[in-house]
Amino acid sequence: MYRYDEFDHAFVSSRVEQFRDQVGRRLAGELAEDAFKPLRLMNGVYLQLHAYMLRVAIPYGTLNGKQMRMLAHIARKYDRGYGHFTTRQNIQYNWPKLSDTPDILAELASVEMHALQTSGNCIRNVTADHFAGAAADEVADPRPYAEILRQWSSVHPEFSYLPRKFKIAVTGAERDRAAIQVHDIGLHLKKNEEGQIGFAVYVGGGQGRTPMIAKKIKDFLPEEDLLSYTTAIMRVYNLHGRRDNKYKARIKILVHETGAEELARQVEEEFSHLQGTELKLPEKDIQAIAAYFAPPALPDRAEGWPQLAGWKKTDENFARWVDQNVKPHKHPDYGMVTISLKPIGGIPGDASDVQMDAIADLAEEFAFDEIRISHEQNVILPHVALADLEPLYRALVAHNLATANAGLITDIIACPGLDYCALANARSIPLSQEISTRFGAPERQAEIGELKIKISGCINACGHHHVGHIGLLGVEKKGAELYQITLGGSGDENTSIGEIIGRGFEPNKVTDAVETIVDTYLGLRTSKEETFLEAYRRVGPQPFKEALYGDAKAEAA
Repeated sequence: MYRYDEFDHAFVSSRVEQFRDQVGRRLAGELAEDAFKPLRLMNGVYLQLHAYMLRVAIPYGTLNGKQMRMLAHIARKYDRGYGHFTTRQNIQYNWPKLSDTPDILAELASVEMHALQTSGNCIRNVTADHFAGAAADEVADPRPYAEILRQWSSVHPEFSYLPRKFKIAVTGAERDRAAIQVHDIGLHLKKNEEGQIGFAVYVGGGQGRTPMIAKKIKDFLPEEDLLSYTTAIMRVYNLHGRRDNKYKARIKILVHETGAEELARQVEEEFSHLQGTELKLPEKDIQAIAAYFAPPALPDRAEGWPQLAGWKKTDENFARWVDQNVKPHKHPDYGMVTISLKPIGGIPGDASDVQMDAIADLAEEFAFDEIRISHEQNVILPHVALADLEPLYRALVAHNLATANAGLITDIIACPGLDYCALANARSIPLSQEISTRFGAPERQAEIGELKIKISGCINACGHHHVGHIGLLGVEKKGAELYQITLGGSGDENTSIGEIIGRGFEPNKVTDAVETIVDTYLGLRTSKEETFLEAYRRVGPQPFKEALYGDAKAEAA
């Protein structure tokens, strides 16, 4: 993983001291909130419903045991003993004191972490496939390119005050695990016929009030042109993006109103002035960054195969966990392990300080000191020998981290909702807990199979409900909470925006509605192998509307 050089250390430390001065002036009454707000946001500090919230960057979701241990320390010392991992591969602390935030940032800097640009109208934390560098289906590791983009975008003088926040994601496999088509810029690593590395470039995706799927504006961008072409996109957006209306300020609106072909033309025109300039990436620089992400030396561990088969025969819970939470690795003697942060009835994405310390220990012992955070709010150990799965599992069980539900109905994505967020209209956490409890039986989950539920407490869609197979959106109607249901969304290589299925449901009726949807799917699928999403795309919304609303006309909330 990337390690700070002297410039990085000096840069981050100077920003910490700058923010310490700003916080001191704010607490002394010398700086008004209106003036302080953009300063704190650029350092990841929000003012939420009940307290300040600090959002810490985990660039492209990669960290090590020492850094995870620091996150645990901060939760213990400055918060209430836990942190919340987000869909941007970040971590949030919901209860820090403003006066403590400079000290928190200083402690983060000591382990090469920061909170820069985790908010504000700038380029946010660049995200990537959480299986990067380990997945068997990978064309190339996307993290070196995400790091190059991070370095380029950090406090970029031209792009620090954009019309609106800006999000970039990179994936390196045909299977898109980074949801690139719902990002402002999505980059898909690929090889051309000559075997050269480059990118398919998507622009204008996003969720929120106006969900849109990104348009591909370039089929193959050579890797050397990554920064010059990205700069061209940003300049076109910075010039034409709406600044008079924050609801129409994202680049997706610009793409929609301008048209993808015309936007691509403008980008190419700007690119023609930048190509071959100082923004061109030298091959030696690409290789230098890539060297930081070289995979660990993985010794052959063939003894793991017979051991694993034996353990699975003697322990059905272990077998279920392996089948659901362990995916194939490039090396046949290893697996990629998902540590679910979705215990049955628990809060999605939350981890206690004790659990974070345990994950750090286990990463160092079993996973070559590598940890990833997924945009699905789980933790990944990307390099675990099959021979080590059983002792790893036992240790996870001891810390309530062995829930065998990755990709199943209880692996729910949820934003903090009205329990924390001042923007929310409804609660996400209690609803996710209720659904998880209702469907928590292992046999029930196995019968249902792959099904992704995503919950947002407001239209800003921090819970990615638009791309949930079942999406739940909290809205306010006549002063009461109501939940709108969408079906058929997906954030993979076949991205789709969920369809609003009908009128909304009151909080105490949502879980029953989800159960009706699930039962309808089980009744109409052609085989156990047909997933919910496949069945929905085959039959459409009508059978689900009839099951939910009967003969009555379904009216959108």
